[in-house]
Amino acid sequence: MSIPLNISIILQGKTVESERLEFKKSWNPTAIMRTVGAFANDFENLGSGYIVVGIEEENGMPKRPVYGFPTEDFDKVQKQMLGFCNLIRPTYFPKLSLEEIDGKHVLLIWVNAGSNRPYEVPKDVLSNQKEYAYFIRRFSSTVQANTEERRELINLTANIPFDDRVNHRANIADISSILIQQHLKGINSRLYEESFRISHLELCRQMNLVEGSDEYVLPKNVALMMFNPHPEKFFPATTINLTEFPDGLAGESFIEKNFDGPIQQQLVDVSSYIKNQVIKSKTVKIKGEAIAKSFYNYPFAAIEEALANAVYHKNYEIREPIEIRVLPEALEIISYGGTDPSIRKDDLNNGVIRARRYRNRRIGEYLKELRLTEGKGTGIPTIRKALENNGSQPAYFDTDGVDRRFFIVTIPVHPDFIPLTTVQSNQDKPESNQDKPESNQDIQKKESQEYSLQKLENELFMPEQTIKKSVLIRMLEVLEYCVTAKSKVEILQHISLSKQSKNFHQYLEPMISKGLIERTQPDKPTSKHQKYFTTAKGKSLFINNHNV
Repeated sequence: MSIPLNISIILQGKTVESERLEFKKSWNPTAIMRTVGAFANDFENLGSGYIVVGIEEENGMPKRPVYGFPTEDFDKVQKQMLGFCNLIRPTYFPKLSLEEIDGKHVLLIWVNAGSNRPYEVPKDVLSNQKEYAYFIRRFSSTVQANTEERRELINLTANIPFDDRVNHRANIADISSILIQQHLKGINSRLYEESFRISHLELCRQMNLVEGSDEYVLPKNVALMMFNPHPEKFFPATTINLTEFPDGLAGESFIEKNFDGPIQQQLVDVSSYIKNQVIKSKTVKIKGEAIAKSFYNYPFAAIEEALANAVYHKNYEIREPIEIRVLPEALEIISYGGTDPSIRKDDLNNGVIRARRYRNRRIGEYLKELRLTEGKGTGIPTIRKALENNGSQPAYFDTDGVDRRFFIVTIPVHPDFIPLTTVQSNQDKPESNQDKPESNQDIQKKESQEYSLQKLENELFMPEQTIKKSVLIRMLEVLEYCVTAKSKVEILQHISLSKQSKNFHQYLEPMISKGLIERTQPDKPTSKHQKYFTTAKGKSLFINNHNV
């Protein structure tokens, strides 16, 4: 039996991270079965794992040329594995394959994330007295789960990721053999040649795309998302919508384009469109230097990574498409669901990422095989580095806390591509009649404002933070202006600021997060019809100032 992924790609350690890969020089049943249990438990929803027998490990990397596995032992090991796997509770069977590398054979054990986790395995499968335990992967090692991890593992029993669940509204005929074969050919898998000689059902089973008996076989959701030409039939709004606003959101003209088909094809198509139609370059000759400087309005590497993350981490149970908005000042990518709640928004913006668990483990596997995304935790740093190298401002990441109803990546346009504006803050204009004496009413009004500004600063910021008074004044103006609901554009125009997303993030986001302002459509934060209004808490900062 061949596996879907090429052994050479596995050994590179890029498509398959170290957490999902273990090397053994020789056949060691006890250690190997512990790792089988750990991969099947898939504690962090990383997807399937691979155990390669016949390769020594050196500093975490496979030692080449490989040591090799004796082919004459293959049948004996298969029989032993059958007995050992029957000891697992509940019973679990991985897939075994002999693979050739460096002119020798190695034994590859492919362990899919189990659908009936958690799995207990004997601590020593060779012992007469079997003592059972739960094992998990911690980084690149197999360890016994402690009390807290064991409790959490048991709680995952009914929590199978959406993409790995079976779909009762579809059947195996809804999975396209042609699309599967295109995928296998693209990743240079030996299973591609074999796929023409085996049945459609067997091919789907070897790809772990179906579940159930031959009489009642059901496809998994990932099979319908990636190997059906119209996944939106099963998962409404599983598309990517791109809209260009040449004059901003308030402008009357826009260009809209929709991308559908298998989700990996959507990702390829929209990336190609952006690369060819949206991204522009500029070359500037620097005085005194022989080499001109070239840069882009958006570095493609940043957009490519952000798009892959959106497809990977989207909550496909939410019937909303992935949205891309190309604005004069930024490119926004909006997906519904987003990263695991264990990742805080501050961590995203600081580039410190350590995901606790992943939403779509199977989609992630396939995207990595196709080289459309990299290993875990690399997306945000890749975006930050690409923007920095291009001379662009940092990206901004926005989400709504533990609910994770939406996730927005805002990639600012390079400063040299920002349209020229003459917007100037009212606070920056020179004051007239400076020598005119202040009346008692003016003094009282000024004192009232100072009182409100102080309260606003205390509400929004930490004592050690230094905030410009002009920022606080604008925020107070927003609170007063939004007594009746206003749109984002109306608000920014009112305080004499351009429609750049960074202005929204600086002036409105802090007040929204503290409950001073709320959205009129909280369940659709990115709606074009969204408006914002001042809450009772917000009104308390400027109404009857001295008596509050």
